[in-house]
Amino acid sequence: MTRVAGIDCGTNSIRLLIAEPADGRLRDIHREMRIVRLGEGVDATGRFAPEALARTRAALADYADLLVAQGVSRVRMVATSATRDAANRDEFFAMTAQVLGAAVPGAVAEVITGHQEAELSFRGAVGELDSAAGPFVVVDLGGGSTEVVLGDPVGGVSASYSADIGCVRLTERCLHSDPPTVDEVATARGVTRELLGEALRAVPVRHARTWVGVAGTMTTLSALAHHLIEYDAGVIHLSRVGFSDLRAVCDQLIGMTREQRAALGPMHPGRADVIGGGAIVVQELAQSLAEHAGIDELVVSEHDILDGITLSLTDFD
Repeated sequence: MTRVAGIDCGTNSIRLLIAEPADGRLRDIHREMRIVRLGEGVDATGRFAPEALARTRAALADYADLLVAQGVSRVRMVATSATRDAANRDEFFAMTAQVLGAAVPGAVAEVITGHQEAELSFRGAVGELDSAAGPFVVVDLGGGSTEVVLGDPVGGVSASYSADIGCVRLTERCLHSDPPTVDEVATARGVTRELLGEALRAVPVRHARTWVGVAGTMTTLSALAHHLIEYDAGVIHLSRVGFSDLRAVCDQLIGMTREQRAALGPMHPGRADVIGGGAIVVQELAQSLAEHAGIDELVVSEHDILDGITLSLTDFD
């Protein structure tokens, strides 16, 4: 059976999904995530750091070996926020062509627009949800950007916006102390409200009935809200977190040191230093969605843009 693979290369992590299409769905063969922090310093310098490119190359080389071992015939690698911003992005693309091309001839990373990113995220996130719970507002909170997408499974995406705010970008811009100071947090909230305000003016979230959150900040918050001792994707997928619990977990993370966050069982070591920034974004989103749409809980999906990328390679796309 034909095997396909999607690779999502974001500001903070690079992820791989190898799957087999079957009966209009994907059957997972292998999922993996590495924190490579490709976007480290891009907000300040406008360029990829050599160390960040080296980390990304090492992870991609391992993924390429897996593609060969698993007999993958088609691969699509998507690069998002950090790659759109970097002046030396040609170095990145040359590296991906060399490494991926050795596994699947002709393969190379592609940059997608914010709108394309939104559509892929939406498709991956809502595929297993009851359409009666729609319209859905899907929020993909990444390292460098946050996609806000409104739509339903039948009609697809009706509105979307890619805001230049994410856990890495906000941390590097505002949260310099460990733990962050009161003034730093206040500044970060102001920046977040301004940038999310642009998104919420573009996307009429008042029509949404269900909020779906995807990506590492959201899944980690759910794990902590459900008091998991260690990360368990099966428990987290399609879990629900009421806003009172969500706010409490976010407050806790924002006030912690990086060492304290790293000691939490479900916390990925590469996320501990930036999840405070992500928590601020989530709190501000929750407040806005409560005010404008009357939503009072977050549904967390383990399926996201990575699943959308992989689905785009299938005959039932």
